[in-house]
Amino acid sequence: MAFTAFSANAKQVEQAPKKRGWVALLLLAPGIAYMLLFFVAPFIQLILTSLQAPADTGGIGQYVAAAQFSNYWVAIQEYWPHIVRSFIYALVATIIGLLISYPLAYVIGVKVRSKPMLQGIMLILVVAPFFISFLLRTLAWKSILPSEWIGTHFSVIFGLIYNFIPFMVLPMFSSLQALDLRLLEAGSDLYASPITTFRRVTLPLSMPGIVSGTLLSFIPMSGDYVNASREFLGGTSTTMIGNVIESNFLQTQNYPMAAALSIVLMLVILVVVATYVRKSGAEDLL
Repeated sequence: MAFTAFSANAKQVEQAPKKRGWVALLLLAPGIAYMLLFFVAPFIQLILTSLQAPADTGGIGQYVAAAQFSNYWVAIQEYWPHIVRSFIYALVATIIGLLISYPLAYVIGVKVRSKPMLQGIMLILVVAPFFISFLLRTLAWKSILPSEWIGTHFSVIFGLIYNFIPFMVLPMFSSLQALDLRLLEAGSDLYASPITTFRRVTLPLSMPGIVSGTLLSFIPMSGDYVNASREFLGGTSTTMIGNVIESNFLQTQNYPMAAALSIVLMLVILVVVATYVRKSGAEDLL
């Protein structure tokens, strides 16, 4: 009887994890379905489109299913200057944005932590631009900036910094807000200078926020096509890869070229991001 009872208990113990596994799978099902429907399926369609060949009819926007991998080579060969320019713009804007955002996040998260009202007001000012359309904000700067500045590298980079700087401030603020101020006091008690305390304590502990903020800014900056558009802050010499993709999709209707460029942009961003995260020591973000 004891053996029978032990066997029954063991059977129940073995079945419990299986039951919990089905429950977990059931709870994950809506999220999995969402990802399959709105990410995986469009991505597969994008790959298939990038391999299409022109139809025999020769009509504009007429393509047939094929395995024309040369589309990628043609895309890179023809538009590599735009790809390079896009990443240079994004890199410069991210670096300048970091130099502006970190002190601001430090003031909000550390210096005024003891003043909740002031801290709340400063946070509202950071996110206030989100209450206005991205397009309207960018168009407004076209009217504010001198006309001779519009269509230059400066105006495009300025627009990128302005529009994406909240994405950089908020993650860094989150990290600095969680910083234990007693660690800074301990550094001072150990006769460390403010610079040494910042370099050895504050900066390492806020690194997750820095990595998150720079990635949340750099990735959309690389594919942005609003700021560099001639209708906004850009010109003929500032075209980014996002503008080329938009033009091929909506104007020339060269769908395979636009899809190939989109995948190339995605792959380059993945390589850059993976390298950056590994070099920064934040592999947990991958």
